[in-house]
Amino acid sequence: MNAVGLIVEYNPFHNGHLHHLQQSKQLTERDAVVAVMSGHFLQRGEPALLDKWTRTKMALQGGCDLVIELPVAYATSSAEWFAHGSIALLQATGVVDCFCFGTESGQLTPLLQAAKLVSEESPQFKQQLESYLNLGLSYPQAYSSALHQLYDQNSSANNANEEEHFRFDLPNHTLGLHYLIAKERIGSSMTPYTITREKAQYHDELPTDLAIASATAIRKLLLEHSSLDVIKPYIPSSTYHLLVAQQQQGITPMHWENFATPLFHSLVVSSSDNLATYREIEEGLQHRIKYCLRSLPQYTLEQLLLQLKTKRYTRTKLQRALLAILLQHQKQHFQREQLASGIQYIRVLGFTERGQALLKQMKKTATLPIIHSPAAIAKPSTYLELDIAATAAYMLARSPEQPELSLMDYTQSPIRV
Repeated sequence: MNAVGLIVEYNPFHNGHLHHLQQSKQLTERDAVVAVMSGHFLQRGEPALLDKWTRTKMALQGGCDLVIELPVAYATSSAEWFAHGSIALLQATGVVDCFCFGTESGQLTPLLQAAKLVSEESPQFKQQLESYLNLGLSYPQAYSSALHQLYDQNSSANNANEEEHFRFDLPNHTLGLHYLIAKERIGSSMTPYTITREKAQYHDELPTDLAIASATAIRKLLLEHSSLDVIKPYIPSSTYHLLVAQQQQGITPMHWENFATPLFHSLVVSSSDNLATYREIEEGLQHRIKYCLRSLPQYTLEQLLLQLKTKRYTRTKLQRALLAILLQHQKQHFQREQLASGIQYIRVLGFTERGQALLKQMKKTATLPIIHSPAAIAKPSTYLELDIAATAAYMLARSPEQPELSLMDYTQSPIRV
């Protein structure tokens, strides 16, 4: 049995995700779906609204058959390493022979061409990237500009004019490109597919359709209103009922301010030199953090991000930097060589009956150990230890009155639906 792979956050699982899942199965003609899902912290440097097991239930009830966790080292990384970890995990299962992602255009050819051009990071591309960075552009802007320049030059050289104005800087195009770059670098045999993102775009902050809204818009509504009815039209009934169950238990959606106390503690007691040892802290950002702390009108994450933000430091970059400090992610564990070889296990978060059949098949096909619980591991790897620590930090902030929940990685079995 072969499956299609999806790379997801499901924060939360909504009707757009359901559409993507169903279309992916139809397009690839696969009966099973394997989802690589971020855990408690996400690619934009934010905490997930809901814990990873609740989101796993949403995924399984929405049509996924097997959910495996993307380690926090990759889940909170830039697009390059987020994609690398995700593609490497799907490839390692041995049961996923294709993957499908959404794009703004639904076009795969220009992304495939661009991925081949930059997968080896030619000296020409690196030089162009550096020149744009020296102009003061943020890294995403500089990367997109250098890619456009290289792509246009190559297209002209080959007398190719189709997709001449293809926008690589759109959010889903950017992620899709990096999935394909990762596929090239890993030498994956999986076949890529894409489908068009419809009715709601990645950054849309307000719903524009009666049934489809972006996760950004849904999160905004969820955090601004106490009633779940405001998001009910945009989520499957299974997601709605899980949210209701959480609300009845007194569990509210998580956001950055839940982590203000431990984060500000780390910021105020750390020296600039100490801050500089954390991942994503570069180009003097540690000094800017210490300077801005002295002028904050109030100690909130939103105020700090507003003070820190510049043309060079995007909000996403800053959130990932602050998250690295919160989770104590030292630079020494995140060198390129370590990230390139850091996928060392397949962590199972949940499965259906069909997913259980996939797991049985994976005993023969998987190229990495399959982990159902860290409790069974005598000596966890560095990245598995980081996952365990991330869960502890998340659950302590969510349920401080129940400190035992910080050990859920050891006590929670995979979800079965």
